[in-house]
Amino acid sequence: MVNSDAAKLAVLIDADNAQPGIVDGLLAEVAKYGTAHVKRAYGDWTGTNLRGWKEQLLTASIQPMQQFAYTTGKNATDAAMVIDAMDLLYTERFDGFCLVSSDSDFTRLASRLRESGLTVYGFGERKTPAPFVAACDKFVYTENLVRVTSTVSPVGVTEKPNPRRSAAELKQDTGLVTLLRSAVDAASDEDGWAPLGAVGNIILKRRPDFDARNYGYPKLSGLIEATTLFHVERRSAPDGKASVVYVLDDRQRPDADQRAGQ
Repeated sequence: MVNSDAAKLAVLIDADNAQPGIVDGLLAEVAKYGTAHVKRAYGDWTGTNLRGWKEQLLTASIQPMQQFAYTTGKNATDAAMVIDAMDLLYTERFDGFCLVSSDSDFTRLASRLRESGLTVYGFGERKTPAPFVAACDKFVYTENLVRVTSTVSPVGVTEKPNPRRSAAELKQDTGLVTLLRSAVDAASDEDGWAPLGAVGNIILKRRPDFDARNYGYPKLSGLIEATTLFHVERRSAPDGKASVVYVLDDRQRPDADQRAGQ
């Protein structure tokens, strides 16, 4: 992936399939991965279904892309968004795309963009079909984005943050434990220590929709520490300007401690 500080991104929103209340959280999340050089929202703006988007479009400087619904039951918006994505791809000006939709129709588009060497970030609700999630390099559930900015949902229903799971609850999640341990093992050196950044990259390759926020923790480091199954150590970087987080599976600690004492 291109350095997030320099990555040029195109943000394409299926407004027919997304809520306007996610915009603030969405753009804050996108900023973690790069700069949004293009921000477009697709839909039939002549109707009343998308009126909640108007203020968000103006505030966030998102360009509305008009697409008439030619026939009832046919989603012309999807086709327009795919065509624009391919046009932007061929300009060769972008490093990645942010596709905002819960619609599986964008699965092939995500795959095609990745085939061209670009990074694809997907954003959608938890109901998003698994094929679309798997087709993205990283997939973020928009429920997490709403909670970042407000405790009130776009339809006025109060939403509660994901509860922070206890160590006992995390340990009982065998899928999570297996994923974390296998990622740490894959990224570890001869002494069993693994840089957290490498662990996170491996996890995303295996589970694009993995997010520590799903378990009530804002960062992967916090989630790993909360399991009490790993030893987390922060080391000073060679340049002395930053620290690097390393993780060790606690099952490796006796051997690691023994080697350290030799």
